[in-house]
Amino acid sequence: MTVSRVINAEPGVRDETRRLVEAAIATLNYTPNLMARSLVTSREIRIGVLYSNPSAAFMSGFLAGVFEEASARGAQLQLLKGEAGKPPAPAAIERLIAGRIGGVVLAPPMGENDAVRAMLADAKLPVAVVGGVAAGTICIGIDNRRAAYDMTRHLLGLGHRRLGFVLGNPDQSASRERLAGFQGAAAECVEATVRIVPGDFGYASGLVAGETLLDDPAPPTAIFASNDDMAAAIVSVAHRRHLDVPRDLTVVGFDDSTAAVTLWPPLTTIRQPVRALAAEAMQRLIEAMRRGRVSCSAAPHVLDHLLVERQSTAPPPA
Repeated sequence: MTVSRVINAEPGVRDETRRLVEAAIATLNYTPNLMARSLVTSREIRIGVLYSNPSAAFMSGFLAGVFEEASARGAQLQLLKGEAGKPPAPAAIERLIAGRIGGVVLAPPMGENDAVRAMLADAKLPVAVVGGVAAGTICIGIDNRRAAYDMTRHLLGLGHRRLGFVLGNPDQSASRERLAGFQGAAAECVEATVRIVPGDFGYASGLVAGETLLDDPAPPTAIFASNDDMAAAIVSVAHRRHLDVPRDLTVVGFDDSTAAVTLWPPLTTIRQPVRALAAEAMQRLIEAMRRGRVSCSAAPHVLDHLLVERQSTAPPPA
């Protein structure tokens, strides 16, 4: 603080101390770091945001949280988008890094891409990861395993014993945790039978999953999709087969995105506070930038989830 007062010609420093600081500056040939100075004064905070997610509903909430927090803190954002869940080209990431950004927020699944994180680590940039866990980064998320466990227990409590589960993107830890929560709860009920089918969080994969599950000779009476987009697709498949949701088939999702409330019937789902997760990531990243920290603890900052009951669930048909 004393050095800062001297550099900025502020009062409150004794003459003798000021002369010592000025002598040290001259000896070290010190010049202020403009990026660090801009962070301290909040005049210019430049943050890169990398995203590529097949769920439009998730990204809508994510980007809303990022923009709101950036606006509140006077931060400038540089967005870089990949396609179909894939990372942007390395040359595009290099251009982003060269644009004098001070840190990066990674939306899922970017946070668990080794090549992307390696490029950012080489650039010595602090990184915040939303919805994943990665060493040396700020990690923000929910307890996906517990959330999926809670939802599965809810289905069992309604009386369902034939359960279907649609996986998310296999490259994301959130997908694996949701599967583990589902399996853990189902294993506690000796009468339960389960059918697990692949998905990737995209609507199209939900259509395929729905057809596969409902083609089974003994189809599930309840289907738990790993996100709302896939759950909405399964509801569409059910309607096409003239099945009533929830009288003939219960369908539940995950995220509580706009998709959960814009279809009929509205989805019972797990509320993942996507906007709050993104805002928290921005806040903690800016704090790390101010402190000059590059590597951070990978222990995740966990926000609460909530099981939201709507009209897509009912006891199984008699």
